[in-house]
Amino acid sequence: MGKWVDGTGTLTVDALDVPLEVAASYRARRRGLLGRDGIAGAMLIVRTNSVHTFGMRFPIDVAHLDGSFTVRSVVTMRPGRLGMIRPRGRHVLEAEAGAMAEWGLRKGVRVRVDLTGS
Repeated sequence: MGKWVDGTGTLTVDALDVPLEVAASYRARRRGLLGRDGIAGAMLIVRTNSVHTFGMRFPIDVAHLDGSFTVRSVVTMRPGRLGMIRPRGRHVLEAEAGAMAEWGLRKGVRVRVDLTGS
């Protein structure tokens, strides 16, 4: 993709469309899901290969994506944890714990990201 900007869009997993928030700016990437009680859909944090859950209010699923949007790993993180760095990871998807299993998101699955604006 070209230049990333904060905004919204759609994450497509197989034939399932999921609402997506995109965190591209330094400020948005740093904040992520902190201070929220949940998310409808997923958040894509671009240009990162690691996340933490310090200050989170709920457990999350974390999927590390490579540059072609193929899932490298999926883990569930409880609040107050520091995630491992994924050297081949380029982006991170975050969602409420259990959501990614419901969507069929697992290692090796390639997702599509369509942006709708900022």
